[in-house]
Amino acid sequence: MALDVGDRRIGIAVTDALGMTVQGRPTRVRTRLDDDIEHIRELVEENSVAELVVGYPVRMDGSSSRQTAKTENFAKELKSALSIPIVFWDERLTSFTAEQRLEEMGLDWRKRRKHVDEFAATLILEDYLARPTS
Repeated sequence: MALDVGDRRIGIAVTDALGMTVQGRPTRVRTRLDDDIEHIRELVEENSVAELVVGYPVRMDGSSSRQTAKTENFAKELKSALSIPIVFWDERLTSFTAEQRLEEMGLDWRKRRKHVDEFAATLILEDYLARPTS
């Protein structure tokens, strides 16, 4: 499962047990930290998730930003609530790419805005699953 963590929303994507297909899940509109973590914990259980991939927001030059620290803190809270590994994955340009692809699909800006976080999480998970393994 992958997350695209933002201040207002969390994009979510899951894969099948073999890692062959990736599907977006409804974007989580953030409320309280405890509620957000509980929602993710429930999804982890429902989907038998063995590993959680969290999009790592760094600047284009690879340096950390304020959002990097926020994401690290969120992942730290998740780690204490879950008993699965959490992996950070570079998410540079995923939201931009998601926005472009949704526009190419002919969605107006209102519909793109509704789905961009989910699609970004899908891109993060697809990229992670396509990584070379030794």
